[in-house]
Amino acid sequence: MGQGNEAALRHGRHRVGGVVLHAVEAGPADGPAVILLHGFPEAWFGWRRQIGPLAAAGYRVVVPDGRGYGASDKPAGIDSYRMSRLADDVAGLADALGIGRFRLAGHDWGGVVAWAAAALHPARVERLAVLNAPHPDTWTRYALTHPTQALRSSYVGLFQLPKLPEALLSAGRHRALRRALLESSRPGTFTEADLDRYAAAWSEPGALTAMLNWYRALRHRSPGALPRIEAETLVLWGVEDRFLERALAAEGAARCRSARVRYLPATHWVQHEEAEAVVAELLGFFGAAS
Repeated sequence: MGQGNEAALRHGRHRVGGVVLHAVEAGPADGPAVILLHGFPEAWFGWRRQIGPLAAAGYRVVVPDGRGYGASDKPAGIDSYRMSRLADDVAGLADALGIGRFRLAGHDWGGVVAWAAAALHPARVERLAVLNAPHPDTWTRYALTHPTQALRSSYVGLFQLPKLPEALLSAGRHRALRRALLESSRPGTFTEADLDRYAAAWSEPGALTAMLNWYRALRHRSPGALPRIEAETLVLWGVEDRFLERALAAEGAARCRSARVRYLPATHWVQHEEAEAVVAELLGFFGAAS
């Protein structure tokens, strides 16, 4: 699909608990399912370079806009974005689509949710792939003991404030978000057309607040560690990530029954910059679509 033959995509809106989630699908409807989860501040479009190859390999590829993003509902209140709710959305979307077990991959915040979904819904996740996303039980402790990571993550503290982050991120046609994507990626990773497409989604009523509420809900996490992840796990990590240190990859893998880590020469935006390598890794890990 390269940049994405969007005519081949099937768009749908699905009732999942108390929200309606938008998702695109590609590939045979009776193929084994792969669910791809995007991160901040993207949308389903962030997986455009992987959707076509996975569908061509015979997978039923499902790529939702997370709650609060894109064309999905944007419920009010921080409580709507608790980790457990986000993880339940993954299993709930599979239910809505008639999918039992599935392979799951996530990047950035989508990866954080993928960790949680695999831990909380072990009977549903056959295999788990995580791209540049810390396990939910590792990030805070690691940041507290590694000042360099705390510095990289300082924006998370800013995002806890009410209203100010929305004002900063919306100013000048979302200049700060555009700049963050451009400055944290290799030249040419995001085109002006890509940024305009994201900006249109960020401009939807309530979108920025909903996106930021994923961060604000971190302080409302339930106490206690997540269960060990039983699904076979692959961690793909761009080693030039300016937001997350590479040691977090191994920290997450250690919370799995069986996991391997593969480092790639990329920034945080690994599925964009090393698209073919990520496709090859996912196809090799997920196995034949049979």
